[in-house]
Amino acid sequence: MPDSEGFVDLYEVLQISPTADLETIQRVYRLLALRYHPDNKESGNAKEFELVLKSYRVLSDPETRASYDSEYYQRQKLRWKIFDQGGALTARETEKRQREGVLSLLYAKRLQETHKPGMNLREMENLLACAREHLEFSLWYLREKGLIQAGDNGLFWITALGVDNCNETDVAQPREDRLLTAAKESTNGHAASSPAPGPKPKAPRPQSRPPATSHGDLLSKSTAPAVKYRQPQAVKQ
Repeated sequence: MPDSEGFVDLYEVLQISPTADLETIQRVYRLLALRYHPDNKESGNAKEFELVLKSYRVLSDPETRASYDSEYYQRQKLRWKIFDQGGALTARETEKRQREGVLSLLYAKRLQETHKPGMNLREMENLLACAREHLEFSLWYLREKGLIQAGDNGLFWITALGVDNCNETDVAQPREDRLLTAAKESTNGHAASSPAPGPKPKAPRPQSRPPATSHGDLLSKSTAPAVKYRQPQAVKQ
């Protein structure tokens, strides 16, 4: 769904990881297109089908995906920012927010990449705009409670108990007031200084199509393979 500024998380629409390769994007697109195709009497949904189609158009083209990713990664940093600059918090309130932020990140990571749910300390530090030294207590606490686990390779991941905790305490998503404040700070030039992950390398630009200039333009560019819905045939006895 679009956020308050109209930005759509296309990776979330296709239910894939931001690092998904083209083969994965094509495979998932076909499955979702068949599911939401208007001719599908059981699960057809014209609105969802159009959104899936637009997502595929952007993410399947190297040029438009690179442009989209540039904005996507910047917004990800704003999304997970857990502190408002200048806000006066007690040590306990600070630690609680850090703990919620870590669980939220690992929950989202597990949801997007079930088979690769790990996230290292540097990634959490950048996305939460919080020094790793300040996260050590939260990570220790979450591990002792069995909500997260850590591997020898420096990766952390959420456990089933951690997922239940997120659902019970409603911390699977960051608070809306933090998002609005973070976005405002970014506009005023006070966003966190940690660099956002860079966009993917751009492929050679096709001569026949001008570059997209905005998020709305990206959703209207390119074409996608037509998907025809076929009603399942009855099995003969």
